[in-house]
Amino acid sequence: MEEIEVPTEHLHETIEEKVEEAIEKNEHTNWSMYVAISTALIAVFAAIAALLAGHHSDEAVIAQIKASDQWSLYQAKGIKGEIKSLEAATGKASEADIDKYKMEQKDISEKAKAFEEESHEHIVRHSTLASSVTLFQIAIAIAAISMLTKKKFLWYTSMALAIAGIGFFISGNL
Repeated sequence: MEEIEVPTEHLHETIEEKVEEAIEKNEHTNWSMYVAISTALIAVFAAIAALLAGHHSDEAVIAQIKASDQWSLYQAKGIKGEIKSLEAATGKASEADIDKYKMEQKDISEKAKAFEEESHEHIVRHSTLASSVTLFQIAIAIAAISMLTKKKFLWYTSMALAIAGIGFFISGNL
């Protein structure tokens, strides 16, 4: 009896193709999970950076208001000093009264300048953290595009932008 030959070449090739497809699909599934997790982490950093940027913006405004209040007080003391100067000319006030207002003005001026410097420091931090938020948002958008197009190099680009955002985040908090 002759052996019946079953053509298995085609079957073997089909199985190999299906195995390769399954491996590729699994790799894509794993990659998709990495993209999803990294994007969620970037979103967390973006939210924290946005919160801190808002905080520093608020603190800058408060410090500037305090500086403005001090400069108003400085002007008021200057006006009172001028009034005392006029009174000294008529003999109703002494040089000590005038000097008192000048000394108070000096102290007030130092406080106002300190508040202005504090405001400036908060503005710099706000700006740095706002840059961080921007980089995180761009990274998230590029990661989404990488998922849609299945292009890994876009995900790597988004990771590079996120790392730059983390750099700004750290810099804004030092």
